[in-house]
Amino acid sequence: MEALKQSVRKNIRSYAMLIALAGIWLAFSILCGPVFLSPGNLSNLFIQTVTVAIVACGMTLIIVTGNIDLSVGSVAGFAGAVAAVLQVRYGWGTAGAVLAAVAAGMAVGAWHGFWVAYKKVPAFIVTLASMLAFRGLILGVTGGATVSPLSGAFRAVGQNYLPDVFQHPGSFNGSALLLALAAIAVFMFFEARRRGERLRHGFEVPAPGLRAARLILVSAAIAGFFGILAFNKGVPYSLLLLIGIALLLSFTAERTVFGRRLYAIGGNSEAARLSGVNISANLMALFIIFGAIVSVAGVVLAARLNAATTSAGINMELDAIAACVIGGASLMGGVGTILGAIIGALIMSSLDNGMSLLNLDITYQYVIKGLILLCAVWMDISGREK
Repeated sequence: MEALKQSVRKNIRSYAMLIALAGIWLAFSILCGPVFLSPGNLSNLFIQTVTVAIVACGMTLIIVTGNIDLSVGSVAGFAGAVAAVLQVRYGWGTAGAVLAAVAAGMAVGAWHGFWVAYKKVPAFIVTLASMLAFRGLILGVTGGATVSPLSGAFRAVGQNYLPDVFQHPGSFNGSALLLALAAIAVFMFFEARRRGERLRHGFEVPAPGLRAARLILVSAAIAGFFGILAFNKGVPYSLLLLIGIALLLSFTAERTVFGRRLYAIGGNSEAARLSGVNISANLMALFIIFGAIVSVAGVVLAARLNAATTSAGINMELDAIAACVIGGASLMGGVGTILGAIIGALIMSSLDNGMSLLNLDITYQYVIKGLILLCAVWMDISGREK
């Protein structure tokens, strides 16, 4: 029982997010009827979450260091515009256009890193300037017009699904089932490995009953997630891309020296400097990586829309920051997880989806989302004071 109490206290924010998500889904299922929890709507909800979730994963690491990036919507729209213009107007292939967009994003990240890390200009000001500048560059690149249509290979990134290995379209997707079994097996393997390592080093491990409950609940969540996709059209490529980015960034944040240094910089930059951490070099590398991540989100957005538009990415930065804060990242720095950011993005998308199904006026949608962000920041500050 004591181990259970300690686990709850340690992960109270994560549990609160999951409870909040379940409560939102329950409320909308009552208000909207069975359509909200239908496999088709939930699958669309996951797809709608992808672009913001990709940005939120990278934004978490930016916030962890005590910085922020307000330019992600404009930079994502710019990257998507670069890829679309190169393909539609200059005949580039999909791979070349996407690589060019990613390179552009990395160049933007290097620009931000130069000013923030070496010139000591606050990231808020640097990225606010870029938010305005790249919104103008989108107009310059596209000529103020929508650029479309994109090739089938390009559209596949944002619209297509993993083929069904059983080739029985319509009722159930076998590829989703296989991915669910693989994900559960990988989760079980790493849980067993982690427990073995803790036992070898003499650390405390959860009681057998608590461990079994965790294994069952997480496995059920994985099965439920892929089950929703299996009863719709299957697993979207964009969702697989999000999972890959999330796993890579989670490993970087939790298992690498670079990731630990980012948390150290956000927790106490002076202590990190005195410990030998090159703060400027690490921030520069982080902004370059984040530029690549944002450009990938821009490519996915353009592929899903089958076009690059002048309004692409508007308010994306607000949704991404809200997702991070709701997911447990602290704007003071030093705290935040990739999984939390994804859950936060899912909460934001669930609100958008549910309010749209209710035909709620856009005025009230913006007001509600703004109040939710305010409450999330207030909860973070209150938690820190305690």
